[in-house]
Amino acid sequence: MALDYRALLNPSQAAAVLQTEGPCMIIAGAGSGKTRVLTYRIAHLLEQGVDPFNILALTFTNKAAKEMRARIEKVVGPNAKNLWMGTFHSVFAKILRSEADRIGFPRSFTIYDTQDSKTLIGQIVKELELDDKLYKASTVLGRISAAKNKLISHNQYLSDPVIKQDDEAALRPKIGVIYQQYQQRCFKAGAMDFDDLLFQTNVLFRDHPDILNKYQNKFRFVMVDEYQDTNYSQYLITRKLAAKERNICVVGDDAQSIYAFRGADITNILNFEKDYPELNIFKLEQNYRSTKNIVWAANSVIKNNQAQLRKDVFSDNEDGHLIEVIKAASDNEEGKLIAQSIYEDKMNQHLSYDNFAILYRTNAQSRAMEEALRKLNIRYKIVGGLSFYQRKEIKDLVAYLRLTVNPNDEQALRRVINYPKRGIGDTTISKLINSAEESNHTIWEVVSNADQFLPTRVSNPVVGFAEKIKSYTAVAAKEDAFEAAKFIAKNSGMIEELYADKSIEGLSRYENIQELLNGIKEYVDDHEREDKSLGAFLQDIALVTDSDLKDAAQEGEAVTMMTIHSAKGLEFRNVYIVGMEENLFPSQMMITSRADLEEERRLFYVAITRAEKKLTLSYATSRYQWGNLRSCEKSRFLDEIDHQYLNVKFAAGPAVGESPFQHVFERRSNLIAAPVRKTVPTKYVAPADFQPSDTSNLQAGQRVEHAKFGFGKVATLEKQNGTVKAIIQFDEVGEKTLLLSFAKLRVL
Repeated sequence: MALDYRALLNPSQAAAVLQTEGPCMIIAGAGSGKTRVLTYRIAHLLEQGVDPFNILALTFTNKAAKEMRARIEKVVGPNAKNLWMGTFHSVFAKILRSEADRIGFPRSFTIYDTQDSKTLIGQIVKELELDDKLYKASTVLGRISAAKNKLISHNQYLSDPVIKQDDEAALRPKIGVIYQQYQQRCFKAGAMDFDDLLFQTNVLFRDHPDILNKYQNKFRFVMVDEYQDTNYSQYLITRKLAAKERNICVVGDDAQSIYAFRGADITNILNFEKDYPELNIFKLEQNYRSTKNIVWAANSVIKNNQAQLRKDVFSDNEDGHLIEVIKAASDNEEGKLIAQSIYEDKMNQHLSYDNFAILYRTNAQSRAMEEALRKLNIRYKIVGGLSFYQRKEIKDLVAYLRLTVNPNDEQALRRVINYPKRGIGDTTISKLINSAEESNHTIWEVVSNADQFLPTRVSNPVVGFAEKIKSYTAVAAKEDAFEAAKFIAKNSGMIEELYADKSIEGLSRYENIQELLNGIKEYVDDHEREDKSLGAFLQDIALVTDSDLKDAAQEGEAVTMMTIHSAKGLEFRNVYIVGMEENLFPSQMMITSRADLEEERRLFYVAITRAEKKLTLSYATSRYQWGNLRSCEKSRFLDEIDHQYLNVKFAAGPAVGESPFQHVFERRSNLIAAPVRKTVPTKYVAPADFQPSDTSNLQAGQRVEHAKFGFGKVATLEKQNGTVKAIIQFDEVGEKTLLLSFAKLRVL
């Protein structure tokens, strides 16, 4: 029985779901039920009799795809399992696995992660005898990535006079040569990096019309989520696939386009109608997430952007709190006021720390926040730490697994050829690499026949290593991913070596290997998974996105801290946006052009709309930068919010030098990077409205304010001869013992 979508959805949502034929653009404001609409739209197609194998749905995270598929399955049943749904990279990696031989790659190609790419670039820079400080691997990789996202091949890069001029002006004239060698080495190793998965898909469709025609006929309906975040390469692929049937539906919000630095092109959504003049446009304008004050404030900011698709976002929720603005004398003071606010709201409103998030423009801002939270014993987690798959021992075992599936994988081979140690030194490895270059063989071909290239004494351990890898390949061909991985972990000597290390770190590494094997077992035990091979598992973990790793943050009740870029797609009850200062937010590097400034404003819009119930903005009038205390000016974005939605709750004082909260900082002469600070407490001046509380029911653990010593926390209470002594740990002056009958305390 078909669902009544008009009863389940608001009119705009229902109209978007029921329009299945022809090009369609759904402009989805923040918190407007976008996922719900996408879910029901696909469910409606399936109810109409469309074969799930003919539907392609592209998302930006595996998590989003998994959640959407689960929702669709609840509506239409197990038929949803047959949808082609996933991230751009995972879907087109799957296509490339089937068609790779048409563009000269093996079907078992390796997917290089960022670290693999940086390592290879570092090796090429060294071989070319270039300055590795000038040609930093991250800088070069960023340049190569930007080129690939614009579909500029290494040959085009080398022959383009404008690109050549740009690189020469940046004093890096050899980037084109590095790009060329990087691509040649990847091809020789049977490897693609993340950008290649899209670049090579474009090459495949461009050079092989029969393949393009095959997938055009297969994917009769194409849907793209977060379309505002697509780059040129992604835009071109989806346009080609939809060219025949023209049943393309894109969902997005231009006001949330914040990834230009990754190659995202906002014009893809702004100019979508130019590609499809017959376009159907639907606007989802009701925000179900946030209070009216938060929605109105966000609208008053984003209306200042010129390049946008106009919409009137509204909310039927309660008006809610006014948006609080905290003004602090320094970044340390800002941290203290934020931490205090979180503590008070948590206690007074009986909330969990999970309800709170602190968002900042740059990771460096977390330091002052962390220090303040620790002082109040507030647990927190920072999103964006080292992921499980980036730990050394995990990368070592995964390198063995990669080499088993693709022996030509040069980066994997280099990583494990002498780990655990087997007498193959750097000199021998250099000889192997040189022999491969001179003979125009892959390094694996040289390793497999080491006795033809090296003296017997030196070649024996290399030959032994090659035999091991061949045995692993034989096992992997017969067994599933878990059995193969378990065999490799044991026979490589890794488990034995890690088990022998009885240090805390060694035990942790050993447990991590166990956890990886557990994860592979879980992978093969998934009954819905058809391909349980080692190669399929490796592709699965290679395509984990940054957003998917957010869930790997520590569990338990904790305040979440992250950059605003990392917060996109998330929501929290109470949100704090810190560092609202000129040159910090908007960033100093992003105010040289209107396009850049509008991107920063969209970033602020995204930050505002993460909040459900309460939003707090803060800024400091002084901040340390590279060891120098500098005056700060509040962000222009604060002035763009209609003041009727604001409540300037705290004013820590006027300009620098006049605030009662100001700290005196001592500079250290050897300071190079982020400053280390020593604070000399100044005399505390209580605010004019200070009124002592009744302390007869005071308890240990409570926060208090003293007219002279400032803010502190009650450590213990002692009763002696009818009097009560309070031992209080003050933030600025340390521990004090006070008689409650005389102490003037305000209980917070």
